[in-house]
Formats: sequence, structure tokens, C-alpha cells
Amino acid sequence: MATPDRAKELESRFGRPKALEVVESAAISQILPQGAVHQGIALRIPPLESVALEDFETKRGAVLLMLDQVTDPQNVGAILRSAAAFGAAGVILQDRHAPKLTGALAKAAVGAVDKIPTAHVVNLSRALETLADLGWRAVGLDGHTDTYLDQALDGGPTVLVLGSEGEGLRRLVAEHCDELAKIPMPGGFESLNVSAAAAVALYEASRTRP
Repeated sequence: MATPDRAKELESRFGRPKALEVVESAAISQILPQGAVHQGIALRIPPLESVALEDFETKRGAVLLMLDQVTDPQNVGAILRSAAAFGAAGVILQDRHAPKLTGALAKAAVGAVDKIPTAHVVNLSRALETLADLGWRAVGLDGHTDTYLDQALDGGPTVLVLGSEGEGLRRLVAEHCDELAKIPMPGGFESLNVSAAAAVALYEASRTRP
């Protein structure tokens, strides 16, 4: 669906799309979720396919992100954006307690939803067991440990596991990590947004790549 002006732009650039319906702006607003912002065009696409854990290539320098009950779509979108920027191999989300890859999340990701493979799993602890069998090493971010992140990274295939801002990593998920590590914060204000923490962790991991 596109407004008349947008329809003209599309036609001049790509030819007339067969499925295009020309409508007024208000008609597009009615079919979108409440609060969604559009620029005179809306496109329905098929749902993104989830990948299997076995699809992630286990190689030196590869990094996966696993999100433990990070439910804010803005944060997950920003994390996907950072994952794309730092060349992460993929992101692992839980079937429940994770936002769908639509709407506000896709907007916050600024295109990264289509670039970063995502795996949806029922149980994160079992997923970590599977990944361990496949050769991945899991490092959980925890501000209460004495180990710094750069000390925990060895350049091998690594899963960085991040918990929610309020609760952090759940106990069983933390127990399935090979090591817990923290981001050094010499400023004395240890309160990073989870998406900011993910970006810092991805940057630190990128420094250990061959």
C-alpha cells in the first residue's frame, strides 16, 4: 500500500509493482499497529525464518549472542544492529520472553533483522548444552564476578550470553556458561543498558579475532 505520491516514486524507480494498492495515508495508518509510524508506504512480508543451532559455523573468531529474557523490542533491535556492525554470526532468542521480529524492533535494528541470522529455542540452558557439543564456548556477562571480559575471551567460537537489565542472567543459564565475566567500568557507575553492554562485549570480542 502506498500514498499517491509514494506510488509515483515507486513506479518511476522500479516500474509499477503488481500488488500495489494506492490509498490515502490514513488507510495505511489503520492497518498498522497502534503507534506505528510510516512514510506513506507499507509492505507485508513473510515471517523471517529461524535458523537451527547447527547452522552456525563453528570457527575461530565466530561470535554468537544469546539473550536471556531481554524483552524490550528497542533493546533487541539495537543489539541486532550492533551484531551486524561487529560481524556476529547470529543471535539466539527464546521462543517465549522475547519480542517478535517485527514493528518497533525492526525499526530499531535499522535493517539488521534481515542481515543477522536468528535462532529461536525453547530452553536456553539446553541450547547452551547443544552449542557446547558443537564446539562453542559460552561466556556470560555478570557484573558480580572478578573476571574481566578480555580475560575470558580466547578468540575461539564464543557465545556471549546477556541477561535482562533487571534480573541479569538466570541461575540455570549462568550455570551452563563456561565462564562469567564483567565489563570493566572504572567510572564507578555500573549500570549499562543491555544493548550498550552488548555493543561493548561485541567490540571486545572482535579484538580477539585472528
